Amino acid sequence: MLTVLRNSWALLIGMLLLMLGNGMQGTLLGIRGGIEGFTTTQMSYVMSAYFLGFLFGSRMTPDMIRRVGHVRVFAALGSMISAVLVLYAAAPDWMAWVAMRVVIGFSFSGVYITAESWLNNSSTNETRGQALSLYMIMQMIGIVAAQAMLNMGDPSGYILFVIPSVLVSLAFTPILLSVAPAPAFETTKRLSFVALYRASPLGCVGMFLLGGVFSAQFGMSSVWGTQAGLSVRDISVFVAAIYVGGMVFQYPIGWASDRIGRRMLVLGLSALGGVAMLSAAIFDLGFASLLVVAVLMGGISNPLYSLLVAYTNDFLDNSDMAAASAGLIFINGLGAITGPLITGWMMEKIGPNGYFLFMGILFLALALYAGWRMTRRRLAHAPHVGGFAPLSPTASAIAVEAVMEAAQDSSPEKAP
Repeated sequence: MLTVLRNSWALLIGMLLLMLGNGMQGTLLGIRGGIEGFTTTQMSYVMSAYFLGFLFGSRMTPDMIRRVGHVRVFAALGSMISAVLVLYAAAPDWMAWVAMRVVIGFSFSGVYITAESWLNNSSTNETRGQALSLYMIMQMIGIVAAQAMLNMGDPSGYILFVIPSVLVSLAFTPILLSVAPAPAFETTKRLSFVALYRASPLGCVGMFLLGGVFSAQFGMSSVWGTQAGLSVRDISVFVAAIYVGGMVFQYPIGWASDRIGRRMLVLGLSALGGVAMLSAAIFDLGFASLLVVAVLMGGISNPLYSLLVAYTNDFLDNSDMAAASAGLIFINGLGAITGPLITGWMMEKIGPNGYFLFMGILFLALALYAGWRMTRRRLAHAPHVGGFAPLSPTASAIAVEAVMEAAQDSSPEKAP
């Protein structure tokens, strides 16, 4: 662990500051949009635009890095993020926000790819798992702490937009001044979506459905809170509870994953998530109960993401991991684009409870599909069963590939 900290401290501190900035802007926009009088549908376009930009960034950043190098890409994208964070308050128009969200989603995607390739390069086979765990913990701590910072100013003013801009600018200082060399960036072979689906239908369908769940959670939570009449403090606590659940539940579910069939765990968690979300949609819950729902929401969806990556990994050869990780990220991104749009439409039609109803439907759909897949393929058909490793939904294909490789290296046994 000390070796990991010595080699990666600059990157980890930078990522913490970056997530403080990103965590603030995601929640703040939903609150400020309500102050500006934007409709729920308009805000759904704003929130969806981030995931559209993120998807473009995941496809285009590798080519940018190969052309001009990690350092230039990192610095350029960081400057764009910092500028956009200030421009939100200067141009409070929902269509302008849509354009800016595409830019900032693209930029954050590129930053994650660059940072994770650096982290992967600075780690050995023995320390890579620890490095990725520390990286994810820093991300979660940054986002949770960002929610507390929302109470430091008036969301109708400028200061709450200036703070994340400054934090993002500071985030790049330790990274760019670090003596760690920039890693080589290799081109990976492609794996068709048909081949990926044949390897793991549940992995592909599950990633698409979870994309909708994640984008609804992280894109529309503050929009829901505003529509439901919650205060800034209550909204920030609710969003923080989602991330706390995601961080706390990863490890016990990971422990169970290596001892219980992954599909059974996917089915059970999805069913529990569906019941919890539908209960919140049907019943008039108090704020304390809503916090329990938020913890379950994050505590189920984040481990499900890692579970689906691990399950897909069980059916892959080593040579296919890089291409498969990129394919899974792309499928998840497609689902993420649709999440805020459908959630916004449902909230316009039936009110704030449409937020929970949408996620409840997706969770139950995943549970039903997992149950159906259990009748179609036996677990013994997997060529090998690797270990579980925690992942963040914001992870790039580089981190997903590294987790896949680490999981296979730690595989307790090889199936016949």
